[in-house]
This record gives sequence, structure tokens and C-alpha cells, in this order.
Amino acid sequence: MFTEIASREHAVPTRTPSRLLSLFEAMATPHPLDRYLELVDPMATVRDLRAEVVEVRRPTPGSVTLTLRPTRQWDGFRCGQFVRIGVVIDGVRHARCFSPAGSEHGAGIELTVKAHGGGLVSGYLYRHARVGLVVGLSQADGTFVLPRPRPSKVLLISGGSGITPVISMLRTLVDEGHRGDVTLLHYADRADAVPYLRELRALSDGRSNVNVVLAYTHSRGGDLAGRFCAEHLRAAAPWFAQAQTYLCGPPALMRSVRELFDERNLGDRLHTEEFSPVLAPTDADADGSVTFAASDVTARNVGTSLLEQAENSGLTPEYGCRMGICFTCTTVKTSGCTRNLRTGELDHDPDKPIQLCVNAAVGDVTLDL
Repeated sequence: MFTEIASREHAVPTRTPSRLLSLFEAMATPHPLDRYLELVDPMATVRDLRAEVVEVRRPTPGSVTLTLRPTRQWDGFRCGQFVRIGVVIDGVRHARCFSPAGSEHGAGIELTVKAHGGGLVSGYLYRHARVGLVVGLSQADGTFVLPRPRPSKVLLISGGSGITPVISMLRTLVDEGHRGDVTLLHYADRADAVPYLRELRALSDGRSNVNVVLAYTHSRGGDLAGRFCAEHLRAAAPWFAQAQTYLCGPPALMRSVRELFDERNLGDRLHTEEFSPVLAPTDADADGSVTFAASDVTARNVGTSLLEQAENSGLTPEYGCRMGICFTCTTVKTSGCTRNLRTGELDHDPDKPIQLCVNAAVGDVTLDL
């Protein structure tokens, strides 16, 4: 209700006839109509989806929790999905992907952002986010979601900032009055590095089917100590072999969980979301050149991702995640061979859309960029 009402305050009336709207947009040339409306009110949009920060909290060192009020174009999200947030830094718009942490039945959009070293957008939001800030917003996307009907047993495993999509799942299940077994196993260095610590404890109190297990890797005081292992899994969810498991965290945790599930032939019950890409190392023997045809730029192929090579050549292709999730950086490869940095797969097909962030050139490559 809050989202719907609040969004309408700044909405251009939806009854405006499409022909009249097209006329207004034609008269506004050379800029879209929204570029003029934002001079009056950044939340007054015809087509652009945006959101206003209505609450800011900093729950742990280096993280910030934002509550956003989206404009009327917002379609909502499914727990586990991600959105792209756009901010202008030094006159340049940058976008990154973040997973909403709130229940899919809640009001507004809640994001908890960890300011990573070198993270341009995350660092900006941590330092400068304030009530009234307006950010760009995309519709929710991603396939890391709970199915319907909900599984009878759900195991959620997370580490670090990977907690955001799984706490969204937990909050959603609680809001729905889910009666099946639900366990959240979360890994952190210590207690003060756990976002939502108090709420996590509260969610499990008084609910016999909800269990929150905190494992601290560098301190005492958690329910478990050390890194993920089979003993942790049995202690947290002895019924894990009958559950659907949802995993999001740093590469080491992801790898350990995958290996254990594969050893037990449970890989089909494990669903994962990466927030740190696991890419092949740079090819030191790379040769050839990369041609960005639309920009009339050619550079020597140095073996790094095509996104990095484009940026090093002075280009600014749009991207959101840098890890092959959001497809924002997809560009047509007109000729040449590329290698997928996650799988090692080679692609020789011409005139094919590829993701710049997870592909590297093998010899000469031409892109429509």
C-alpha cells in the first residue's frame, strides 16, 4: 500500500492518451520528456523508473541500508531477484546490481549495500546516501527465486553480503505463514558484521519451523564456529537432503557447498546466485586486436574481459554487475572468436550478442560498440 500511494504522488497521470504523450515527447526533442520533468521534480516521470531514498541506516561497519520509494512504473519483485541502481558520480551515470532484502509482500524496496574496496557505486551510497536522494532503478530481474508452490523444506545458506537475497526469501516465507521447515545458515567474521542480527533472532523466536544458525569464522559467540563443512550442515538442517537449498556468498563458500552437494548427488537441489565472479585468469599469450566498430577504435588484445578492454580504450559501455548476471553489457560480436571466462567455452559465431564482462577475445574480434 505504501509503495502504491507514495508512487502516485509523483506520477504523470496514467490516463494521458498515448497519442498526446507522443506529441509532447516529439515537441520535447532533442531530449526525452523525462529530462525536462526532472528539472522540476526528479520523481515526476513519464517513462523512466526511479526511486527516492526515504530512510537510511548503517547497521554494520561499512554497510548502509536504504529504503526506496519507487515511481509508479515499478512492477514489484520476487524474493531473491536483483535490481539495478543508477547514480551520477562526477557527472557520469553508473549502475550496479543489488538484491532487495525485504519481503516481496512488503512496502517499498529495501537494499543493504556493503561498501567493497574499489566499489564505486557501493562506496558512493555508503558515504553519500541521504533521505531525498533520487536514484535510477530497473525492474527486478533474475531467476534465483523461490518457486510456487513453496518447497516443504527450505535451506538458505549465505555469507557476507550474500545474505540480502536469502533474507528476502526468509522474510517472504514468514509473511506467508509458511508451515514447512526453514533454516538460514549464515557465515560472517563476527557478530557485528551480520546485517539484521536482531531481526534474524526475532524471526526464529516463537516459530518452531524457522531456525537461524549463525557461524562466525573469526570469533566466538556464534551458533557454529569456522568455515562451512558437513558437520555444520548436519547441525543446522539434518533434513538438508530433502530440502531445496538456496546459496549466495563469496567464492570459497560457494565452492565448498557445491562440492559437498555434488558428492552426495544433490546438485539438482542446490540453487545459487553469485555476487563475486569466478573468472579464468588473463591470457598472457593473447594476440590480435579488438575493434570497436561503432566507435572507430581499435586496441591490442591483452586477454582481459572485453568490458575492461573497452574501458581501457576510453569507451563507457553500460553495465550493471560485471559478473554475467544482468546482461546489461550485452553487445553484438560481428566477427571473431571469444572465450567465456567462466566456462572456457569458445564461440566462433558471427553477429551474435555476447556479454562483455565475461568474455575475452581470442585473436581478432570486432564488436558493434
